[in-house]
Amino acid sequence: MSAARERIGLIAGNGRFPFLVLDAARAQGLDVVVAAIKEEAFPDIESHGAASIHWLSLGELSKLIETFKREGVHRAIMAGQVKHKQIFSSIRPDWRLAKLLLSLSTRNTDALLGAISKVLADEGILLENSTAFLEPLLAKSGTLTKRLPTEQEKANIQYGRLVAHNLAKYDIGQTVIVAEVACVAVEAMEGTDATIERAGKIMASLQQDASTLSRDLTVVKIAKPNQDMRFDVPVVGIKTIEVMHKAGATCLALDAGKCLLLDGEAVVSAADGFDIAVVADPVE
Repeated sequence: MSAARERIGLIAGNGRFPFLVLDAARAQGLDVVVAAIKEEAFPDIESHGAASIHWLSLGELSKLIETFKREGVHRAIMAGQVKHKQIFSSIRPDWRLAKLLLSLSTRNTDALLGAISKVLADEGILLENSTAFLEPLLAKSGTLTKRLPTEQEKANIQYGRLVAHNLAKYDIGQTVIVAEVACVAVEAMEGTDATIERAGKIMASLQQDASTLSRDLTVVKIAKPNQDMRFDVPVVGIKTIEVMHKAGATCLALDAGKCLLLDGEAVVSAADGFDIAVVADPVE
């Protein structure tokens, strides 16, 4: 009789991130128990080789704990976006989550997910780094594309990093869009791609008014100071590159070792195809 395989839990939000974690964990011989968030996870995760899958509402913290305990899960990974605005939606929290929400002085991502991870740990379920199985997909230091940033783009990056680091301290957002060392848009609850789209629309309207600003946008996406790699890790995929191209963005700056390239080298290839420079700087 063969020994039972080790199990790991996966709390799946939206996007491809959970699929990558699921594949990588299975490749290492683990059985993956998926807790898929009804409001976020993609339906096709059902047929992606999980040992078992359970659909839970975002507000069902008690059910999540009960499910993992019943399945023998003692460590878990949280992967995939859960939109910040969901915290303020009409989703009804269960008693455990309601109690947790009432205990928070602020309802930002760090505070909420940090509190949830503590509740899970108290129940014997430890959250691991979301990139634990995906280290090769973290952005390497240096210019990743064929084209180097221009002097103007370098100036935009320097200014954008300064603004982004100050915003990230307060968990407002991790992305800043800059044109000619002027801040065009900052990310809040809407997410990176929506922020880039908004910046593109702003610049398009300014051009109609004969603005002196360059149409070219630089996107700066950073990790938070003391980024907790268990959750809310910055991610970039091919879609982000496509959104950048449509919005008129010509350069993307990331934090090396802290930002996940969801599509690996295909992200760089897509950027090369649009002549977008991608650079990853070491985190100071």
